[in-house]
Amino acid sequence: MTFWNKISNAFHRIPLWLAGVTVGVLLLAIGIWGEQLEDIYRKAVMICLECIGIG
Repeated sequence: MTFWNKISNAFHRIPLWLAGVTVGVLLLAIGIWGEQLEDIYRKAVMICLECIGIG
């Protein structure tokens, strides 16, 4: 068996979307805990404003 088949068999019982959601929530929590939420929000707003030509 290849490496990827072994991993696939190990996580076969966990739906892939549930694993993705869990990782996403974990990364968001780490970002909030690290007090980076304000920086990320500011960057997102600036990107949006630049895309529509206001900023």
